Amino acid sequence: MKKKGPTLEERVRERTAGIVHLTHNDLDAAGADAIHRRVYGHDEVFTVFSSVGRFTKNLNSIANVPGKGDILSISDIGYQNGVDEAARRAKASGWRIIWRDHHRWKPDQIRQIEQYTEELTVDTSTCGCGLVAGALAPDDPVAVEIARIVCDYDLWTHREPRSAILGQIGSINKNLRPLRNRLEQGIFTDDWIEETYAAIDRERNQAIETSIRRMKIRRGRYTIAFAPLINYPSETAAAIREEYKTDIEVIVSENGRFSLRSAPPISHLIAGEFSGGGHPNASGGSFPFTFWDKLSFRLLGRTSHFDRFVQVAEALREQPTAG
Repeated sequence: MKKKGPTLEERVRERTAGIVHLTHNDLDAAGADAIHRRVYGHDEVFTVFSSVGRFTKNLNSIANVPGKGDILSISDIGYQNGVDEAARRAKASGWRIIWRDHHRWKPDQIRQIEQYTEELTVDTSTCGCGLVAGALAPDDPVAVEIARIVCDYDLWTHREPRSAILGQIGSINKNLRPLRNRLEQGIFTDDWIEETYAAIDRERNQAIETSIRRMKIRRGRYTIAFAPLINYPSETAAAIREEYKTDIEVIVSENGRFSLRSAPPISHLIAGEFSGGGHPNASGGSFPFTFWDKLSFRLLGRTSHFDRFVQVAEALREQPTAG
């Protein structure tokens, strides 16, 4: 039996760093964390890279530990159902919450959370890393360059060739810390980056082909594709849309968490109904998979949760929320 390591709560309790940084698990988050460490010191930040689906759970784990006036910096993750209670608990435990996010929030969500934070910044005009750079290191040329490259990938502008390479590397969890360490030093290409990307490129093409072979498409008001996640959600979704002219692509992991892309600006609204959130055209959420759901998805490529997803999507208006 594999020996379990310490829980997140135990690691937060035993940390030596004064600042806890709870962030997403992609290039945007790695860039934001690199800037935190440039500003506060490499060893002065304890980082929690979190999926959207585990965010509220992770915040609750941190809230179980006395904050003693330390900063809990949250970046690049938005509001989701239940997070207000987790934020309330964290504040009550003595954490000073500073939250910077670039996803879409509704006005009532901002009002719910800002009562528990020292600072809440919601700005959809830049990426999460850009918000952190602007707040913590506007005069640091390396931090500014990190944010420029990261935002190019995260906001899909694609004017900076290095961003696609770094974005691919950052899409895999085991790469986040070595990537973060390089960004912190202002390193945007080296042998590790080139070799890691080359290996990813080979694997990615094979993974996308496998995912598409197991894809299921539902046609109605929208053409919706459901496909299994094999490491590359954005690239898989893009390949499906290009080949099958779909409106919505749902890339689902074996535990029920999913990455969602949509041509109509409703991704964040759909994800909000599934314990998630994000951008109008790209979001994430979670299906509450049971054992039988997991088995059905693995063997048949479908589950009853897909029916509810279709119902939610087709009932929505294409209506942007306040940012």
